[in-house]
Amino acid sequence: MNSNTLRLPAAVLLATGAVALLTAPPALATDGGGDRGASGAVVLRTGLDVGLLNKAVHVPLKATLNEVSAPAAAEKTALTVTLDGAEQGQPVNVLKADVATAKATADETGARAEANLAHARVHVPGLPLLSLIEVEKVTSKAVCEPGKQPVATSNVLGTVTALGKKVTLTAGGPTKVEVPGVGLVSLELSGTQTTSTTAAAAALRLKVSVNPLDLNVAQVDGEIVLAEAHCTSPKTPAKPAAKPDVKPDVKPQTAVVTGSTQANLAETGAGSVTPWVAGGALLLLGAGAGALVLTRRGRAS
Repeated sequence: MNSNTLRLPAAVLLATGAVALLTAPPALATDGGGDRGASGAVVLRTGLDVGLLNKAVHVPLKATLNEVSAPAAAEKTALTVTLDGAEQGQPVNVLKADVATAKATADETGARAEANLAHARVHVPGLPLLSLIEVEKVTSKAVCEPGKQPVATSNVLGTVTALGKKVTLTAGGPTKVEVPGVGLVSLELSGTQTTSTTAAAAALRLKVSVNPLDLNVAQVDGEIVLAEAHCTSPKTPAKPAAKPDVKPDVKPQTAVVTGSTQANLAETGAGSVTPWVAGGALLLLGAGAGALVLTRRGRAS
């Protein structure tokens, strides 16, 4: 198992404008996806605004963990993300997990993406000892194959705990957890979306509003999304038009011949009328010869 620690200074995030959290359901691509399609997955997105006490300023905590995209296979694993500068210069473990993977592939046979988290704990600045949320397992998967309806699935398995309280999530709407003196967390099963060529899924979405008033953190507001996956189908190759099977219209010809003329007829390709033509010619020759003889006799007399 790989273990990576990412340190993201708050000042750097503010200056560079890191990738913001999706504030709406997972976006679906609208193009055809190209010949190879496309896919992508991300383990965690944070879009939080952190208010600091001593400076009376707000620092954005915007980060994307384990984001991969395709064409081309890609897989990453990271267990811990830290943020410097909010808790009096001490690092904040935003995410700790036993498993945090994202995978995306795309080729002519289809586009696929998957994100997985197991035994994960999400923290926000100002609450170092209390997890914002703990989950046993969350997964999202999207599959887009040419000529087939895209499929998106997401699951939240096992126990879910928010601000130290065990919660039961339902598809009917968000589940709210409020702790006096700490704040409010609204958890929602994000669900899936599909079109004729695209699919997207996100396992869990949290709206956060906490006011720890400790460790120089006055307020934390924003949203966190766990386990996203999306894909776009490859273009279906056009089939060449079938050519009609045309057979030549050839009618057989026959000839009936007798005697020694058969060979000559076969060579010349003569038809069955040839004997009649030949016979007529002989008669004409005979008649002409007879007329010539009668003419000569008349002159002689």
